Amino acid sequence: MKISQLLIPAALAATILTPPSVSAGERRFTYTYEATTAPKGTIEFENWVTWKASRGSGGNKNQFDFRHELEFGLTDKLQLGLYLSDWSVTRSGGKTESIWKNVGAEFIYNLTNPTTDFLGSALYGEVKIGDELFVLEGKLLLQKNFGPWVIAYNATLEAEWEGAGYDEQVGEVKQTLGVSYQVSPNFTVGAEIFHEVVFENWGDASDHALYAGPNASVRFGRMFATATVLFQATDLEDEPDVQSRLIFGIHF
Repeated sequence: MKISQLLIPAALAATILTPPSVSAGERRFTYTYEATTAPKGTIEFENWVTWKASRGSGGNKNQFDFRHELEFGLTDKLQLGLYLSDWSVTRSGGKTESIWKNVGAEFIYNLTNPTTDFLGSALYGEVKIGDELFVLEGKLLLQKNFGPWVIAYNATLEAEWEGAGYDEQVGEVKQTLGVSYQVSPNFTVGAEIFHEVVFENWGDASDHALYAGPNASVRFGRMFATATVLFQATDLEDEPDVQSRLIFGIHF
């Protein structure tokens, strides 16, 4: 736990204390992607921290997932993201385990504008490669802007192969919905909903997991920080009771 306890405050302090410069890119949500993409030639460095807490009969479990990502605006409609490293720290039963998970890449291609068109849309593709791990993921991103209000929806299909022979197959269907209100040019508040169904070996579906909770985003100069706290609305013992995500980054 010492690693996570040091990294989170240090990263937050670095983000807050850095002098402002140019405005950072849009990031109103942490679980829901927006249909807009970064302008051509821009670069953004993002750090993700996701905390998942379970309080069950088997004891308490806390998992911290970390991601370090570089995003590039290749064109005004195409954005590339590189996952430099995904890793996690888990505390359970008095033991702490740290593992490296994977590297990866994502592409987002904007189709329509959420402000000027009837409905904003984009296509998302992702690949992740780790130790005995290979993941493909696709999303449909929808968004509509109404003045200070933004509504965004994601439909996701994910296929995962694990094991030495990549013979363990898992499919996931996810949906997220985000609503955000711009209080000021540098501050937004809102809420997100997350729904997930897992298919072991693409067979029978697991119980549906549903989460909902508030979020907020603040921008200062070239930096931003966005946080969401989600509470489980279903009653599944094998799923986290609470999961929270913080994304903080700097725009170059």
